[in-house]
Amino acid sequence: MTLSDRPAPHAAENDVIVRVHAAGFTPGELEWPGTWTDRAGRDRTPSVPGHELSGVVTELGYGTTGLTVGQRVFGLADWARDGSLAEFTAVEARNLAPLPADVDHAVGAALPISGLTAWQALFDHGRLQAGQTVLIHGAAGAVGSIAVQLAKRAGATVIGTGRARHRDVALDLGAAAFVDLENDKLEDVGEVDVVLYVFGEEIGKRSAGLVRAGGTLVTIAAPPDFEPRFGRSVFFVVEPDRAGLAQLAALVREGSLRVLIGSRHSLEETPKAFSTGRQGGGKPIVVVDGS
Repeated sequence: MTLSDRPAPHAAENDVIVRVHAAGFTPGELEWPGTWTDRAGRDRTPSVPGHELSGVVTELGYGTTGLTVGQRVFGLADWARDGSLAEFTAVEARNLAPLPADVDHAVGAALPISGLTAWQALFDHGRLQAGQTVLIHGAAGAVGSIAVQLAKRAGATVIGTGRARHRDVALDLGAAAFVDLENDKLEDVGEVDVVLYVFGEEIGKRSAGLVRAGGTLVTIAAPPDFEPRFGRSVFFVVEPDRAGLAQLAALVREGSLRVLIGSRHSLEETPKAFSTGRQGGGKPIVVVDGS
């Protein structure tokens, strides 16, 4: 991975060009096929990674509606096109939402994948309801920390997991209990209605045994080859959702949702950021334009 000059991006129909102020990334995205190929599976290297961004619209493509030049926006860059780790990027307008003036660009860049993943996992796929119990693995991580808060806000009882050093964070975010996966016995949790896990087949299999009848195990790690005995398992890939982004931004503004930001890097430090991005909790961020 190197820092290099590239031609300015072109705004296709229904696109906007965004001057990127901050970008979020997922360290594992270098393993995703879409990082290296287009929608037809053709090689598109060299490619620009990164799928989360916050910035300002500088240009509108033909037919674009709903956004204006000079508007602050945040959202998801396309999976199979050049991404957000650049000074400018082209994004489908429907994948972006207005960023309120009182929400920092770093927060805007940290929210799209983690926030939408948590929301869609819990409510669209997990069908979580008030009064139910949800087990959230990685409760202090980028996705898990948001999922804990959303589930708590919805009236569910939250059990978080992680390493011992993450206990206080998870409890502070709203978890009613915490399981240290290195020292506590996961099976002591008892039955739950929904499980959300983002990594590890082994932890997924152990968690499947905790899902009560009619419950759901939800994952973004990989399609599971196992099912809860009396429930179901769901694998999904997060989908862009302008309305969902707007709801998440509103929760941030009203103080109902805290976005945990991990390490911060400059654009020049991006190669190093990918190698260290898995360390600690929160979303790693690249600050592209600090203005």
